[in-house]
Amino acid sequence: MNITIREWRDTDDISRITEILHAAYAQLADLGFKYHATWQGDDVTFKRLSAGLSYLALDAETIIGTITLRIPPEVSGCPWYDRGDVASFGQFGVDPNYQKHGIGSRLLDTVEAEAARRAIPNIALDTAEAADHLISIYQRRGYSFAGHADWDVTNYRSVILNKVL
Repeated sequence: MNITIREWRDTDDISRITEILHAAYAQLADLGFKYHATWQGDDVTFKRLSAGLSYLALDAETIIGTITLRIPPEVSGCPWYDRGDVASFGQFGVDPNYQKHGIGSRLLDTVEAEAARRAIPNIALDTAEAADHLISIYQRRGYSFAGHADWDVTNYRSVILNKVL
């Protein structure tokens, strides 16, 4: 595989990115979690990509992963995110055919490094409180519990996980 990470361009195939998100979150949807990425349309994908610094993973020219970094003051919606010293990331997914090859880790490394480069001391994410396997992955990367949130587009309570950069 010839995997590269680069910034998203508004000429990139939005439908492909939406397809990746749906596929990446399908297992979570099958468990009953209504993550926004399980059902969003291309319009929401574009809006969310445009709301931050978005990156794509590519195998040659094929888009295989995505992540969006939101930096203050774009980060908001719950007490932890409303702080001025917290970046967050979301819209994070890797095509299931490419998972377990370190591509997700490379995307995470990219947004963590960008937040650190901008001297933002914290980076956070939210995920379903009952998604123990995801929480464990983030804890192994140095993220810890910072609070809860309840979003109107999901059917679960979220945990906010934060990493000090």
